[in-house]
Amino acid sequence: QVQLVESGGGLVQAGGSLRLSCAASGDFISINVMTWYRVAPGKQRELVATIRDGTLNYADSVKERFTISRDNAKNTVYLQMNDLKPEDTAVYYCNMLISTLTEGAYYWGQGTQVTVSS
Repeated sequence: QVQLVESGGGLVQAGGSLRLSCAASGDFISINVMTWYRVAPGKQRELVATIRDGTLNYADSVKERFTISRDNAKNTVYLQMNDLKPEDTAVYYCNMLISTLTEGAYYWGQGTQVTVSS
């Protein structure tokens, strides 16, 4: 069974920084895609950043402020968030495309709250 566990959310003032982590555990062969999404109050889910085959992609709203990275040895993806703004307030979810012996499937973390005060 594959599990993703997130950590690192919290309350921060505008202009501050946070780093989110998402670690995968269980029996699997490879992690192919790692993505961070967020859901802000009253809004639809938004793709924040993705690592796919070494290529990084970001939402326009977070470019130059957020950095996604991965540690293959730890099966972990990170989201370094700098210069945070109140509009970054949301629940952040990690998502991974993971291959096991029998299938490839998308898995979700439990979500972590990020609140940015003005």
